[in-house]
Amino acid sequence: MRLILLGPPGAGKGTQAQRLVAKHGLVQLSTGEMLRAAAEAGTPIGVRAREMMARGELVPDDMVVAIVSARIDEPDAHRGFILDGFPRTVPQAHALDRMLKEKGLELDAVIELKVDEGALLKRIEKRIAETKARGEMLRDDDDPQVLHRRLLAYRDQTAPLATYYQLQSVLRSVDGMAPIPQVGSAIDRVLRGAGAKKPPGRAPEKRAKTSAPKEAKPSPREARTAGVKNAARKPLKTKANAAKSGGRKRAGRKAAARKSAPRRRLTKRR
Repeated sequence: MRLILLGPPGAGKGTQAQRLVAKHGLVQLSTGEMLRAAAEAGTPIGVRAREMMARGELVPDDMVVAIVSARIDEPDAHRGFILDGFPRTVPQAHALDRMLKEKGLELDAVIELKVDEGALLKRIEKRIAETKARGEMLRDDDDPQVLHRRLLAYRDQTAPLATYYQLQSVLRSVDGMAPIPQVGSAIDRVLRGAGAKKPPGRAPEKRAKTSAPKEAKPSPREARTAGVKNAARKPLKTKANAAKSGGRKRAGRKAAARKSAPRRRLTKRR
């Protein structure tokens, strides 16, 4: 099972991804974590990505795709994976499609968590108040202003992916504003529909062969009987029959000679 979860920040993608990982044994592929792991491993792509991130530059799409491709090839991803944070743009989606096609893979579903941005901001404000009341540390994204900027970036860059995957008939939308258990149940229904096997097509009917049936081979006794009958039908080779046959042949040769001889032109004598 190969999935992409789409939705703006705060839509609950991380929560649903963790639930799917635990239920189906999938691997959650986060591009941020993969970039950091490649940098720590000291791979050539990881070293380049670390230098670019240190300078505050965006990692090019081809490098991100190469890291994702290498991660998909690892054994634990063979059962399936959920892409988290990738693709973010339509060009990245094109690059992902090419990479999966080269591996003979395809996406099973792209699940979009549809949310209301105004209600999402209120949800974040409520979460901040509850976190402070418990005396816990706030998360980096627990800031209405930061969330508003991230929503604008999502709307401009990532939201067009919904149309892109809708044209490929793999997009499925779920109400992300519902309670978490209901969102999970809706995603499960989507996956059951995406994983349902298509009924096998009807095999073309084969035309019956019209060749004539083979004749049965006669038994040795029948063959001997037939030989005797055929021999009875043949004329006996006697001297009289031979003489008659020779006379007929000579008469035929004389008639052929008369036909082939040139005709003489008769002229009247004066």
